[in-house]
Amino acid sequence: MSMLPIHVKKMRPTGIAALAGFYHSIASPVAAGTIAVEDRIRGTYFAALVADALCLGSHYEYDAPKIAQAYGGNIVKYMAPGEQMGGTTHGIGWGERNYHPGAVSGDQTDYGEYNVLVLEHLARSAADPRPFDVQEFIPTWQKRLTNDWKQWICSQTKLTYGQIQQGTPINKLGGNSNAMALRFASVFAYYGKEEDVVVAAKKSMFTHREHTAIIGCEFFARVTFRIVHEQLTPRAAIEAVAAESDPWIQSKVQQALEKVREATDPENTLSSEKFVDDLALTSMAKLWEVGKSEPIKVGKASPTEGTLPGSIYFIVKYGDSLVEAVKANAMVGGDNASRAIAIGMVLGAHHGVGAIPKDLKDGLNQWKHSHGLLETLPLLAGNDKSGAEL
Repeated sequence: MSMLPIHVKKMRPTGIAALAGFYHSIASPVAAGTIAVEDRIRGTYFAALVADALCLGSHYEYDAPKIAQAYGGNIVKYMAPGEQMGGTTHGIGWGERNYHPGAVSGDQTDYGEYNVLVLEHLARSAADPRPFDVQEFIPTWQKRLTNDWKQWICSQTKLTYGQIQQGTPINKLGGNSNAMALRFASVFAYYGKEEDVVVAAKKSMFTHREHTAIIGCEFFARVTFRIVHEQLTPRAAIEAVAAESDPWIQSKVQQALEKVREATDPENTLSSEKFVDDLALTSMAKLWEVGKSEPIKVGKASPTEGTLPGSIYFIVKYGDSLVEAVKANAMVGGDNASRAIAIGMVLGAHHGVGAIPKDLKDGLNQWKHSHGLLETLPLLAGNDKSGAEL
């Protein structure tokens, strides 16, 4: 299917036409300025980790006003789990607890840690690049889960670990969770072709088999790749990939773009709300009763039906500033770490690694370790101009 045109319409579009960029004026679909592909690749990985680490303190806290009160209005530094909120967060449906015991400020949530783990795996074969092999990855994954994992272990990871112990075939691993699990921020430094990136991205989330989770994973892999290699703007890449995607993806992209329009329109009451981003995300999804203590607001929870449009919302609304986008996402709470990986990858690819400020670089506990590994991957090896010193 051909790319959708990028232009401003005089009339408010409906249906798939809404993907064509209605609200404000749209400039060239190609990003302005010159950012080296290598720095876009570095930005993709490290912005994902930075965005994730900013969510560690508020991850699974669903009360946005509570987060705002605890952080004095906005997050200004990395926080430990539940820091300034009594040491716990309230995961709706799962109870109040420390979801990442052992983690400290500057560490990753389980989403970020999975991305580090995939990088470590890829680095082992950097000198002999090969397709991503789940069978080859599993020993590394098992060792980390049982020896040095400080974060929450999700239900699908537990399920898959048990399946492997029972001898389940590789092609039948995983559960039917519709949660978005993006673990592939490093594959852009390993593979130079879009289809190879997509295959690796989907295989890295082998614990999840549900259709919308898989196509959501593919969507962000393609969007990020096109920003890195074709220098499309985030919005242009989102629209182009959506035009080629499943109708369900198209509906979610349309939903997100419409919500950005509402949230930035001075004549719309949503734009004047104090917690506009929180209301925007929760208004994009239904209440989902999971049979536990409370209904989950899907727009802020893990399911792709809310996480995908929620991520696009932050990417498009705050697209001019990586830092503003990732901080705004952290302040909304819920499963903000799931959204963080998508937001960080896309905007990190767009702005490059240089958009990450020194305080967030210096405070990220995985920076030095990850930097050393990332630079060994095929598309970066021998091209390090970013500096290894903190």
